Amino acid sequence: MRTRDHGKPARLLAAASLLLAGLPLYLAAHAQGKDAPAGGIYTCTDARGRTLTADRPIADCNDREQRELSPSGLTRRKIEPTYSAREMAEREDRAREAAVQAAKATDERRRERALLVRYPSAASHQRERNEALSQVDAVIQAAQKRIAELSEDRKKIDEELEFYKKDTSKAPGAMRRKLEDNTQSLAVQNRFIAEQEEEKKRVNARFDEERARLKPLWGPASGGAAAAAPR
Repeated sequence: MRTRDHGKPARLLAAASLLLAGLPLYLAAHAQGKDAPAGGIYTCTDARGRTLTADRPIADCNDREQRELSPSGLTRRKIEPTYSAREMAEREDRAREAAVQAAKATDERRRERALLVRYPSAASHQRERNEALSQVDAVIQAAQKRIAELSEDRKKIDEELEFYKKDTSKAPGAMRRKLEDNTQSLAVQNRFIAEQEEEKKRVNARFDEERARLKPLWGPASGGAAAAAPR
């Protein structure tokens, strides 16, 4: 005669209950493990030109950019170099210098555009050069005219000095002052003419520099040879 175990169904029921209670935790853990990204691969080119790879950031490439790759080889992210305080200061200095150079380049392009608006062709540029030089020449001619007048006055003074045998110490004070004023005025006018000749050189140098900048902007249609400027 068999003895029935009346406690077995109860034990099976309890085991099934425990299994069902733990199933959600198992499924959540499995899903989390499935969706979590796999470990990255780090790669860089070191100072000797070698391509290095590792499963963590590479110490030999702390001074250069590294890439973290996915298992499929795609770049996940780029890791910037680690800089010392001195290197950071040098990078900032280079950045500032680059910004200054960029600003200069922008200003240079702005000046070129303004010049091109003012002088749309070589002929217009040459006309303004000629006008500027003509103004200086007019000033020089006025000074030369004044020198001619002073030279005539000097002849008269020299004629008067003949009476004193050109000994200015014996001439009256008024005549000596007249001679001195004439000499000083001649020297002033000669210096003034020399200054205006230097001004002509500056004018020509400025227009030469502008022409060199404008010639590529004019192109072959407008940048033909203009009449030679007076020097």
